[in-house]
Amino acid sequence: MSKETKTAAIPTPDEFASAMQQLSAEAEKTLPPSMIVSDEAPDLAAMMIERFEKLERTLTEKIDNILANAAPKHDVDLAARFKRMDEQLTAIRSTESVNQRLFDSLHEELLKYRDNFLHESLQKPFIHDLVHLFDDLMKLAGQLRSAAEAERGRGAASQWRDNLENAIHSLVEILERFEVKEIEPKENVDRSLHKVVNFEPADFPEEDGRIVMRVKRGFVWRGKLIRPEEVIAKRFN
Repeated sequence: MSKETKTAAIPTPDEFASAMQQLSAEAEKTLPPSMIVSDEAPDLAAMMIERFEKLERTLTEKIDNILANAAPKHDVDLAARFKRMDEQLTAIRSTESVNQRLFDSLHEELLKYRDNFLHESLQKPFIHDLVHLFDDLMKLAGQLRSAAEAERGRGAASQWRDNLENAIHSLVEILERFEVKEIEPKENVDRSLHKVVNFEPADFPEEDGRIVMRVKRGFVWRGKLIRPEEVIAKRFN
């Protein structure tokens, strides 16, 4: 390679200065106007870097203080609020449970009072009258039954007996509508339901207390005894 070629490859001072001016012009286009200064640029850049670092440290310290002071306070406040809410809900549930029990107890007492009042003041006298009417009709039916058997036929007594038995059946239905039920027939005496008005001798011990005849019917109202059934039973001596 010749000397002329080497000399041509090395830029001249004028070309170097021109290249630097182009680079400077390009930098002016990209940088803000405030950053474009002359010989004081290095000092200004250092000052701005120092300010930015100081500002960053200040912001970091403030953020750390906010997180250190505010976050625990919020946590404590939220925990306390949740605790108070839970206590209030528990108190409400407890109050509702107590009120419900009181309401149920009061409702039950009112129902008992109503039933007792209706029974003692209104139904009981009327029911007793119906029971006495039943007794009278049953006696009359027995007399007509005996008269019909004596006639040995379909005479007037037999017709009256049939009509009377129908009337007794209707009376029993009326009592049932008042929740009054006749005591069902039993083989042996139950002291809670029966009243023994007479005894017949029993030949064997196992016959003791066996019912021989139902003299007068007994009735109960809602499980309560209105009148015991009068019976004749056997007794072993």
